[in-house]
Amino acid sequence: MKKIIALFAFVCFFCVPAFAGMNSDFKENFDIAGFSQYNHDISTLIGMADFHTGQGATFPGVDIGATLSAVRTADDNFADDEYFYAPFITAETQLPILGIGIAARGTSYNDFESLGGGLKWTGNVATIHLAAGLFYDRFKTDYYDGDHFSASASASLDLVVLTPYIGIGYDYSEMETKHFLTNHKTDDDAVRYTAGVNIHPFPFVYLYGAYTYTKNSQGVQGGVGIHF
Repeated sequence: MKKIIALFAFVCFFCVPAFAGMNSDFKENFDIAGFSQYNHDISTLIGMADFHTGQGATFPGVDIGATLSAVRTADDNFADDEYFYAPFITAETQLPILGIGIAARGTSYNDFESLGGGLKWTGNVATIHLAAGLFYDRFKTDYYDGDHFSASASASLDLVVLTPYIGIGYDYSEMETKHFLTNHKTDDDAVRYTAGVNIHPFPFVYLYGAYTYTKNSQGVQGGVGIHF
């Protein structure tokens, strides 16, 4: 288990392509015409982490995971980079109240910082696991900051060592420039569709991967977690 976690950490923090920092990329390429789509792609990057497992923790269990998310930037996004990348750390537990859980997540990478969390509900209908949640994140670089709100729902099914899942989410994000072109604001929303699978190679350990699609962009994520 330690070897798996160490390997994933190495991939997240050292093997991601060495793009220019998001500070310099944003400042040097800013274009008001592409500001909305830039915000949309950042919003998708954060929202993809809503259901990184397709399920939720069960009381009194705890879920801790490390995720690498990547969003392909849309054509009308002014960013030089073809993808936005960020590793996220996630943690979740369930309260002994009606299947309600609490989740937290965050990242600090490539001049980009985000910290957030939310509430999740989990339940079952026959053999189908259901999850729904509401989330809030505060994100920033040196040249903008913003607020991200999302709502998501997913369904998953346990098949021996595999747990495939599908999900749908809604992202709303507000972004405002600072320190160089102040008071430029945008707010954007999008529906997000996700399909993924968890693999359970060992007790309490899982690997996962997922594909996410929105109207103007798409993304992938993968990671490792401990669930007990």
